[in-house]
Amino acid sequence: MGHDDVTHMHGMHVVHYGPRQAPPLVLIHGSGSSGGSWNPVVPTLADEYHVIRVDLPGHGQSSPVPSYDVPGQAGRLAAVLDGLGLGPVTAVGHSSGGYIATALAEQRPDLVGSLALISSGPSPDALLPQPVLLRALIAPPLGPLLWSIRSDAMLRRGVTAVCNRPVDVPDDLVAGVRGIGYRTFRTVLHRNTAYIAERSVPERLTALDVPILVIFGAADRRWDPSSAHQYGTVPNARVEQLPGVGHLPMLEAPETTSELLLAFARAGR
Repeated sequence: MGHDDVTHMHGMHVVHYGPRQAPPLVLIHGSGSSGGSWNPVVPTLADEYHVIRVDLPGHGQSSPVPSYDVPGQAGRLAAVLDGLGLGPVTAVGHSSGGYIATALAEQRPDLVGSLALISSGPSPDALLPQPVLLRALIAPPLGPLLWSIRSDAMLRRGVTAVCNRPVDVPDDLVAGVRGIGYRTFRTVLHRNTAYIAERSVPERLTALDVPILVIFGAADRRWDPSSAHQYGTVPNARVEQLPGVGHLPMLEAPETTSELLLAFARAGR
């Protein structure tokens, strides 16, 4: 899959696809992931949009930062978009990337014209017991050791552990995940939890005046799929549940996911 340009701004790795004069659509991955997680949906989106795919700080090819709090990460992304002269954008976030997209809209309503959240848990109590491999990788005492000896096969198993369908894991997603430090990953998870514990995502979205799309796999293995109904209270929000799909709709159901995103982005023009 070809891209038009790669830039490194404010320590963040940014990849561009599609025509630069088209409306901008920004893809924000979740924790422990990288921009490569979006690969299956990018070609369809880039037919109509200027797609901007970022690696968040400390992930993929982006530099580590002293703090990983969600508002701070949103501020860094805002600086990138300002530097590119972009806005308003359709901001699309997967999992905790949805929190950064939400925080971006909270801080800079001028930059976000519409907001799509994919598999973003609404509040801490919606978190499910995690798959054994992920628990082992995350938690001491085994975590630091396993993290240091991670093989590509183990990384692929970690990605597929939250899927409900067989998937092909993109090579550059694996490469991007390999670059994440253990301490960074643990810190990011804690900061994400703090953000949604302070105020739930539906509560935050209710305060925003933008069109909102929520996509949730009906078989999500990270967040309780029934928690998607909490988003039904948000004005301007449409909730789509995908039958048989787990935590990674972009990999598990790329055609459906890209079609939903395209229809949503078009409606917001």
